[in-house]
Amino acid sequence: MMTDTPDSVTMVPIERVEVLNSRDRNMKVFEEIVENIRTIGLKKPITVTERDGADGKPAFLLVCGEGRLNAFRLLGETHIPALVVNVSDEDAFIMSLAENIARRGHRPLEILADIELLLAREYTIDDIIQNTGLSQKYVRDIVFLLEKGEERLIEAVQHGTIPLTTALEIARAKNDDDDLGDMLEEAYKTGQLKGHQITDAKRLIEKRREKGPKSAARPKLPNSAHSLVKTYQKEVARQHKMVLKAEHAQQQLLLVVQGLKSLFADENFVTLLRAEGLDSLPKYLADRVEIV
Repeated sequence: MMTDTPDSVTMVPIERVEVLNSRDRNMKVFEEIVENIRTIGLKKPITVTERDGADGKPAFLLVCGEGRLNAFRLLGETHIPALVVNVSDEDAFIMSLAENIARRGHRPLEILADIELLLAREYTIDDIIQNTGLSQKYVRDIVFLLEKGEERLIEAVQHGTIPLTTALEIARAKNDDDDLGDMLEEAYKTGQLKGHQITDAKRLIEKRREKGPKSAARPKLPNSAHSLVKTYQKEVARQHKMVLKAEHAQQQLLLVVQGLKSLFADENFVTLLRAEGLDSLPKYLADRVEIV
């Protein structure tokens, strides 16, 4: 089922391949893999490393290509084209993780699980970055979430009820202020704040706390998820009102500019202004009126 098979690729028995790092697959994507292989054949072999089996016969550890392997098995094939590499068990495991992380459409919760596995094997953050190709910030963010022991947040990420980025924002808030973090988590879980609103609400409260003791310029800080949401909504409404005022002022200014342009197009009016010594304008207006 594979065309143009290179000499370095060997047909290996599917039943002799052991999956190192198995994971759940997106069924829609898997069905597309199966259909593509059924229609045009396998264009990219799986990658395995050979080991001695318990029965004395060659066995293989899967490094890359679990989806392709399962598709071949589903299609009733007994052998699959495989590139056999000579690597240690540890290197094979790392190559498997790196391939999973690099795979298009890889889910953040899977990356979180992979990094957790590497940490359990005593890999440092620098080791993880080097072996996976993930950015330093991304790895450090996930390690931060894991090291803080935020079981509820991690579980929520794994169940898809909270995006990883939102979980990280809540965890960071808890790191500085348990109350704020708990309020943000409750507000998100109850649907009162979504996505970027969590980040915006967190920044709003942090800025207010930076102002120091309560004063006339510093409103009372929220003490519950409900009051946090109210504070955030009030700030959004205030900023929206400011935007409307700015837009109104801009429209008024445009009217003034258009009026001045019409007046300065009148030579008699300009002559009169010059005679009275009133032929200059503030630079801001002059640049827009384009006085000649």
